[in-house]
Amino acid sequence: MSAEDYLNGQIILIDKPLHWTSFQAVNKMKYALINKAGLPKKFKIGHAGTLDPLASGLLLVCTGKFTKRITELQGQAKEYAGTFYIGATTPSYDLETEIDQTFDISHIDEALVLETVNQFLGEIDQKPPIFSAIKKDGIRLYEHARAGESVEIETRKTTIHEFEITRIALPEVDFRVICSKGTYIRSLAYDFGKAMNSGSHLTVLRRTKIGDYHVNNAMDVTLFEQSLTHLL
Repeated sequence: MSAEDYLNGQIILIDKPLHWTSFQAVNKMKYALINKAGLPKKFKIGHAGTLDPLASGLLLVCTGKFTKRITELQGQAKEYAGTFYIGATTPSYDLETEIDQTFDISHIDEALVLETVNQFLGEIDQKPPIFSAIKKDGIRLYEHARAGESVEIETRKTTIHEFEITRIALPEVDFRVICSKGTYIRSLAYDFGKAMNSGSHLTVLRRTKIGDYHVNNAMDVTLFEQSLTHLL
């Protein structure tokens, strides 16, 4: 592709590494395009849906005129795969924070796990985690959380289109989910444990699809940089 192609607009499929923020991935690509493809410093680039640092997988990055499609792409259904750890919770609902409570899991078996899935299919009410970027009174929730402040968080409607358990090896449960925009898989982990009269938190998360775009067709940020060498 030429520099002009990126200015006219491209959707680039990136496999975001674990521990990177979505902003870091886009920023690295931006400066590679400036330095290796000669694009102007103010050219447009952005992603269609944030992935947490503790999640890996598909990040859709739009350049040039295609940044106008970001809202459309964000609205598409997303597929995730990952692991719940049953029997313990954390304040962030994932591994960002330490375990704060442990629960009995002696009553949980394969049948209960599979039966509980049905409670989360279709439209559900979900409360976002306190460790999230949603704003409350102009301040992001994670800032309230880190300051030790208690905040009332309103539930929101979200839709779980598909929810499949792919492995049960208690205390671990692997899953695959297809869901609507705005779904928090960390909250799903927390609520799933609660629905079994126990606790749960998310230990692994990977986004595999956004609409018809699949992570199998995505590239590493470093490979993207290398693909620009012919433009020098």
